[in-house]
Amino acid sequence: MGNWVAAALLLIMLTGCTAPAAEQNMPPDKPAASMDDVGEGVGQLETPSRSEPDVDSAALPAPPQDGQAFVRVQDYIPDIAVDLRYATEDNFTGTVIYAYDDAWLRYDTVCKLSEAQAQLKEQGYRLCIWDAFRSAHAQQTLWDTYPDGNYVANPANGYSGHTRGDTVDVTLITLDGKAVEMPSGFDDFSALADRNYEDVPAAAGEHAVLLESVMESCGFSGYDKEWWHYSDNDRAQPAPDFEPTA
Repeated sequence: MGNWVAAALLLIMLTGCTAPAAEQNMPPDKPAASMDDVGEGVGQLETPSRSEPDVDSAALPAPPQDGQAFVRVQDYIPDIAVDLRYATEDNFTGTVIYAYDDAWLRYDTVCKLSEAQAQLKEQGYRLCIWDAFRSAHAQQTLWDTYPDGNYVANPANGYSGHTRGDTVDVTLITLDGKAVEMPSGFDDFSALADRNYEDVPAAAGEHAVLLESVMESCGFSGYDKEWWHYSDNDRAQPAPDFEPTA
């Protein structure tokens, strides 16, 4: 009986002092994300094989002192994909609107976008940015080309979220960079682009719902006529004088 008690006490001591291996290797908890304007590919909502390495946070640049400072998104989310459509002729205007091809946003907004990227990677997807900061001049060009307030913000009514630097247009891709079926292409000015997914293939609707749920959980709000459009719930001031480097 004495030997049995001694063995039990030894077992309790061992299990009480040693954390499970899974707990020992867990990364530190991430800070909670804090809290507005106006493809083609896989056909099933399955988790693709994980092929994208995790980002080493220690290798990222130091954050700016001001959370409202503009930063290059790729500097803080290196594994995010960037395909700025207005930096090419592949947009509804058919002309190049931007002289730069990097995505720029407010740092606080980038932090929320980073959290969204992390959540999506756990489910086998990554974000691809179609548009981020947009200058007031670029916004005027878009309005002059397509003056429809349902899809392009009228500069006469104030600055758009893109000109504030707190709004981003995004889609999903797989971890290895393949396109994911979504309700429509970028700047599709039709009912296919809205957030009623009854008129699109089931997989496309499921992907859009996944994107929406993750973005909203990280402090963004969507625009009902564009499934790709998300604004930071913490609204920034317009930046009419900011111009990214080419």
